[in-house]
Amino acid sequence: MMPQRVFFSVLSSDLPRSRDWYTSLFGYRVEFDSDWFVHLQDPANASLELGIMARDHEIVPLRVRASPTGGLVTLVVDDVDQVHEAARSRGIEILEPPTNLFYGQRRMLIADPDGQILDVSSECPPDPEWVAQLGST
Repeated sequence: MMPQRVFFSVLSSDLPRSRDWYTSLFGYRVEFDSDWFVHLQDPANASLELGIMARDHEIVPLRVRASPTGGLVTLVVDDVDQVHEAARSRGIEILEPPTNLFYGQRRMLIADPDGQILDVSSECPPDPEWVAQLGST
């Protein structure tokens, strides 16, 4: 159950502004850029990543949207369902049970003891309609 990858996603009301700010200040390379999410990566160290999410997008939990300093810590694991069962057995509050999302992640949401929301995810097949749209842009 060790995480394979951990990165933080900041929320933004203006993705292009945030993308440009992070890339110009820290030298991140844009790995993925859409109307709801930007994935940045350090060109010299692929393990240094940052996500930027549109604050008002449907996948951003309402609890996070309401906070001006909100964000999601994402932990990518081999099997989110296994982590879900472990969390349930420990009495951890499940904010969102494992759910397949259109872009190819199966995600659950939990909160740490201080209330930071964690997005625990593993890969799943993306929605074919969403993939088809990527080819048309």
